[in-house]
Amino acid sequence: MKKLILLGLLTLLTLSQAKMVDAIAIIVEGEPITTAEIRAVQTQMQVSKEQATDLLIQDRLQKSAMKDVQIAEADVDAKIATIAAQNNLTVPKMQKILKEQGTTWNQYRASVKEAMKKEKFFQENVVSSIPAPSEDELNLFYRNHQDEFTIPASVNLIEYSAPTEDKIKHFLQTKDPKGVKSRSVTKQTKDLNPALLGSILQTQDGSFTRPFNAGDRYISYQVLSKKGKVNMSFEAAQGAVAAKWRQQQQSKALKDYFEKIKTNADIQILR
Repeated sequence: MKKLILLGLLTLLTLSQAKMVDAIAIIVEGEPITTAEIRAVQTQMQVSKEQATDLLIQDRLQKSAMKDVQIAEADVDAKIATIAAQNNLTVPKMQKILKEQGTTWNQYRASVKEAMKKEKFFQENVVSSIPAPSEDELNLFYRNHQDEFTIPASVNLIEYSAPTEDKIKHFLQTKDPKGVKSRSVTKQTKDLNPALLGSILQTQDGSFTRPFNAGDRYISYQVLSKKGKVNMSFEAAQGAVAAKWRQQQQSKALKDYFEKIKTNADIQILR
């Protein structure tokens, strides 16, 4: 799914980067694919010409299939607010960062809306066709992919704590240490509860976790480094196993879906 969303953005990028349109190689449901786009996808995604062509055809087929998918502007605003909160940012701060990076707010909103359209289309047309796995299926998947279910043995952190949620959020947004306590800690991953462990593993080194309610205080961890490697038991990894299984099944279902509509699509190969 991530590749599909990235593909749509990549297509826009290759079109904007191309200094000349170049020759039209393929027309899919009235939408052209140029040789310049194919070369750009080859380079940026490091795939063969055939793979790049297939990805671009799939992109055009998806655009045609989801032309009637609608996303309300209020839903886009809500999604952006969620993204900002997940990164411990206010929306104005996000706007400032994007501007500094050379991305306009309208461009960013358009990319979020396009990603939401793809996700809605995906959920309605692909995910709904995938049955829930049995525990035996997940167990078999785990045994066949054990190398994918390893985690660091320990993590080095700085623990920041404050008496209120507002104060810890203010710290995360401003890095103002007033009223916030800090200490360096090293934790063994086997000793962490699943929610905290999941948050730490998803946080890049140098970044901060979301705030946690510790009862008498709110805590956020800055992840400094992750050390070692240990295998997770099936019981501990079951959520990750189910997620990996779904990802595999969704990729297969998505490929099958577009192979099916491709057989009846108007695709003209020009060169």
